[in-house]
Amino acid sequence: MKSHSLFAWSAIVALSGAACATSKVNMSTTAPSPDPRVGLRAGWMNAAQAAWNIRLVSTTPPSPDFINRSTPGDFQFTNSDLSFTGPYVIQGNYSGVQVWDITDLRRPRLHKAFVCPGSQSDVSVYRTLLFVSGEALNGRTDCGTQGVTDTVSHDRLRGIRIFDITDIANPRHITDVQTCRGSHTHTVVTSPTDTANVYIYVSGSAPVRSPNELAGCSSAPPDSNPGSALFRIEVIQVPLAHPEQARIVNSPRIFQDLVAPARHGEAPEDIAAAAKAAAEARANGGFTATRNGVEVVLGPRFVTFRLDSIVKARGGTGAPTAADSAVLRTNAQAIVDRMVTPVPRGNGPPPGPTQCHDITVYPAIGLAGGACGGYGLLLDIRDVANPKRIAAVADSNFSFWHSATFNNDGTKILFTDEWGGGLQPRCRVTDKPEWGADAIFTLAGSTMTFQSYYKLPAPQTPNENCVAHNGTLIPIPGRDIMVQGWYQGGISVFDWTDPAHPREVAYFDRGPMDSTKLVGAGSWSAYWYNGYIVSSEIARGLDIFELRPSGFISQNEIDAAKLVHFDYLNAQDQPKLVWPASFVVARAYLDQLARSNGLAPEKLSAARSALARAEKLSGQARRDALAQLATQLNGDSQGAPQPVVDGPVRTLVAAVTDLANAAR
Repeated sequence: MKSHSLFAWSAIVALSGAACATSKVNMSTTAPSPDPRVGLRAGWMNAAQAAWNIRLVSTTPPSPDFINRSTPGDFQFTNSDLSFTGPYVIQGNYSGVQVWDITDLRRPRLHKAFVCPGSQSDVSVYRTLLFVSGEALNGRTDCGTQGVTDTVSHDRLRGIRIFDITDIANPRHITDVQTCRGSHTHTVVTSPTDTANVYIYVSGSAPVRSPNELAGCSSAPPDSNPGSALFRIEVIQVPLAHPEQARIVNSPRIFQDLVAPARHGEAPEDIAAAAKAAAEARANGGFTATRNGVEVVLGPRFVTFRLDSIVKARGGTGAPTAADSAVLRTNAQAIVDRMVTPVPRGNGPPPGPTQCHDITVYPAIGLAGGACGGYGLLLDIRDVANPKRIAAVADSNFSFWHSATFNNDGTKILFTDEWGGGLQPRCRVTDKPEWGADAIFTLAGSTMTFQSYYKLPAPQTPNENCVAHNGTLIPIPGRDIMVQGWYQGGISVFDWTDPAHPREVAYFDRGPMDSTKLVGAGSWSAYWYNGYIVSSEIARGLDIFELRPSGFISQNEIDAAKLVHFDYLNAQDQPKLVWPASFVVARAYLDQLARSNGLAPEKLSAARSALARAEKLSGQARRDALAQLATQLNGDSQGAPQPVVDGPVRTLVAAVTDLANAAR
């Protein structure tokens, strides 16, 4: 769609958001039936919408600088992940980065858009530094748009770009740190014992570069080349006083010695569709190869790059010849095998993944969750520069371990499965609920124990890419509530406080981009930031949502969540959530006790009244009243089930005690 239509659509979006604001609060705990997400009208900015217990505050279309650059069959228009600093949302895009000022949530303003191709432009911030991932073959060190045509080129960027964003409207390039496999994602890590540096864990999933392009790169097995770029991540140290000196300080092989896990095959309809597409491609001169037992069509970027390599290898120039195409056709399967098949290990079992996809660190507890293709890893990161694997889990229902999230007290960890790679429909009515889902584990020491799966409960059409993707905790005290993007499945808010029985409590969804074919779109990531949910919509721009009170989440709980403020936020650098002493936090715990029938109604009513009286007092009178309430609550809990005493009652008493200590 041309850019002149972009702003006409934004008016439609503004009207639809305003209409949502007038709807009534739903206090029911029964989801709408039939599910209004099923059968939504297709469209770009005018697709039909469905929402439950959440309000769309605004939708802001992408910058024209990026919309105009999209071409059929290309992904340069793709908005990717988000990072936050102050009033700004930094949104990655396969063509660069957009910075949005969200001071006015109803009308976010484009503060800066700078074109710098390289996909997928995973972004994160630390103070006045911006880090951007680059992995694609077209990424250039000068951010040029002409790409890199040579097979080997020192102009190519595959790694981490570092910018100074002291003036965020004019990012200043500081340096690049090149890596052998590029950077698909990265994670900023801080160390409480090393405040002079910040660290970056780099996960690269591209084929290993030629040593002629980056010295030292090798795709040989580690036992034949100790410097192999396989089975490792990169740890970059960034001196805060001199970020231009950023460098790789370690390449820990955190998943070496794991064997290839069992995994499920593809759905029957996908196998049939792939076979049909492959046959059509072969009939029209296209290139195919078998991957995981399924014949797939090799994409234009893959083919163009390899043909260019063949031409240069024979010393030729210009367009590839029929003979060059024949060489590629003969060798295509071997090339794909080297890219995706584990390195052989003698007569033993094939090894596991050679790279991670994403790592979420939780410095407050000294742990990280690594989503590493075929495994979910638990890492000890107390020595930040030397992460060590302490546990690993596999699951044959998982196709591609994608990302991880801890709950706030570190007793659970959730992994996502990006079955289909994010570009395929994996939420169809025929798809298994345990495929392309979240897997929830309890965590005790270094032991992860599986509890359940959570998958978006509304079926999506075959024309909508949909699978579990990126999300964060919503800081509701005493509960594990998460918001998560599901591509064209929209966003889903769910409660996993009971890890064996997760339950959806809110959602937002749009119809597909196109009713006749799959066009990639949807929520890449949905993150809570200072009171609101911000979602990166792959094709439609930036969405901002407000959680609404319901039978699942009270207004007091939402208000308590809004007390947690971040100066900056990178979702994969998970912060410890801490709530200030506040009467609304105490009321949130009272609401949770009421919802769970944890205390008798008359005792809850008396506690609410006592809390309201104390709030009107000050100084010693308030301290005395709150101390009396804490004693009363401890007494009221006698005889209550132990989980109630250990959970909401204990946290409520602690909140009341904090209020007493803070009384002036």
